[in-house]
Amino acid sequence: MTSVGVRPQKQVRPPSGIGLLTSRSQKFVLGLLLVIATFALYYPVNGQPFANYDDADYVFDNFHVKSGLHWSTVTWAFTTYAAANWHPLTWLSHAADVQFFQLNPARHHDINLLLHLLNVVLLFWVLQRATGYVGRSAMVAALFALHPINVESVVWIAERKNLLSMMFFLLALGAYRWYAFQPRTGRYAVVALLYAMGLMSKPQVITLPCVLLLWDYWPLRRMFAGSQESNSTAFAGTSFSDLIWEKLPLFALAAGSAFITIRAQGAGGATSWYPLSIRLSNAIVSYMSYLGKALWPARLAVMYPHPGSSLKSWHVATALLLLLAITGLVLIGRRHRYLPVGWFWFLGTLVPMIGLKQVGSQAMADRYAYLPFIGLFIMVCWGISDWAQHRHLARAWLAAPSLAALLGLMVVAHRQIGYWNDHVTLWSHALQVTSGNWQAENNLGMALLRQGRMEDAIPHFRAAAAIDPSDAVSNMNIGIYEHSRGSVPLAIEQYKKAISLTRNSKLKAEAYNNLGYAYKDLGDYADALQNLQAAVNVNPEFVGAWISLGLVAQKSGDFGLAIQAYSRAVKIEPSGFGYVLLAQALEHNGQKSESQSAIQRARSLSEDFRDAQREANRLLAQ
Repeated sequence: MTSVGVRPQKQVRPPSGIGLLTSRSQKFVLGLLLVIATFALYYPVNGQPFANYDDADYVFDNFHVKSGLHWSTVTWAFTTYAAANWHPLTWLSHAADVQFFQLNPARHHDINLLLHLLNVVLLFWVLQRATGYVGRSAMVAALFALHPINVESVVWIAERKNLLSMMFFLLALGAYRWYAFQPRTGRYAVVALLYAMGLMSKPQVITLPCVLLLWDYWPLRRMFAGSQESNSTAFAGTSFSDLIWEKLPLFALAAGSAFITIRAQGAGGATSWYPLSIRLSNAIVSYMSYLGKALWPARLAVMYPHPGSSLKSWHVATALLLLLAITGLVLIGRRHRYLPVGWFWFLGTLVPMIGLKQVGSQAMADRYAYLPFIGLFIMVCWGISDWAQHRHLARAWLAAPSLAALLGLMVVAHRQIGYWNDHVTLWSHALQVTSGNWQAENNLGMALLRQGRMEDAIPHFRAAAAIDPSDAVSNMNIGIYEHSRGSVPLAIEQYKKAISLTRNSKLKAEAYNNLGYAYKDLGDYADALQNLQAAVNVNPEFVGAWISLGLVAQKSGDFGLAIQAYSRAVKIEPSGFGYVLLAQALEHNGQKSESQSAIQRARSLSEDFRDAQREANRLLAQ
């Protein structure tokens, strides 16, 4: 899979028989080729839209992010549990995109691509500096750059958190070598700061302290003071207990991050309560599924539905035996230190995402492999290179199959990128390669709904509800369909069902808002106001619900409540039509001067004031 390189550093002594030192120019050329190949593969994402899954919450329907970089945005980013996460640096990254590029998805995609390019180069640099092997490090970076399973992390704007956290992870790993060469408090502080920034991007990097222990074992070989191997390096040999003590501050950061993450996921209603036996079974099978997709990246999907209790015991037992067998072989071959390091890197860094604490409804996810697969790539590249060296094979014998493998990965990845060109294609593909996928049914239905294809969408909503009757989203979407057809009593029944089923505050608020409108259509303004008030109580930042509350209050003659609701809406998200509505309510309430001030504000916010008036009148006429 890769050519054999050499290690000029003193700290990692290569086996005998390795060839000439690799020059700086060769490193530059390999790095440049990595950048060119990665850019060529992912450049088409520039023409892709925002996804209809999470991108609304993270960017185009998040008024904090849409307001750009302001002190209020910074304060919100560090205090919110929105999207069932605490990742302030990710929020600020998205807000910076809006500040500079507004809501142009091409530029948001470009930043994701640039971050992936940076991660590819960082991985190459970190591995080469730690091991001294240029060819092997370049091949690991190439596999990371081009493997189809990483497509999801790059092309999905909401997965900016994956890319950012990986960047800080790799910087911390590189800084750790710098610290280990000459341990000093200041250098350790740099490692800790980079780690903290990674955690504030996405807590998937929480396992960094454990990865650093693996790094001490190989390639730094700091572990086991007094051993012949540790004495032969430029790094000071250290006992295992001392290495653990050394990392206690990092473990403290990990514990703090875990505590905050659990709170955020609980507050966001993202935690799923499967019995421990089911979670363990799914975790074991998922490990083997990840291994299979690493070796043969076929049938990749944006969502793999959780199997629940449907897994067969023989399936779980077979997966467990295979995992134990691989672990046993790795331990038998531990004289090749990269084998246990790569294997336990893969196993360990997947633990936070493997579903032992189930978050969401997925069994596994391609994006979760972004960090763990590096361990597998290290095992493959170092293992094949050592085998070739033992067989005295010329580098050309590895170069050809290595290039063929990379070209094959690029072809599959290019096809996978294409599925993200539009939402209907993305979710149709997910349905083709998975079964029982109610989320794919829902999202395909929503994509069709946005195209105005209501009759094509409703079978998918009904299919989702049939697969999982407890799914609040499909029940609400069925309610929207019935509402649009004039079947208001049926719509009310579906909205109430969605409210009872969901623990997600945003979804619950939307269901209350729809329920309020349904009662309004029946002429029941009292129940309409009650449910709209419930919507803003559940989600006080729901601008649409405040507008709805104002409209119904105005229709019912309560201009005081209408003024209060419109004022709250334009305070959260100023808009021309919002101020026009406020002005009309103020005028009806006899507040002429305040009404004129609102009109002036509407004019200043609107590119076309007449459009703002038409939108306000349209809403009032509904």
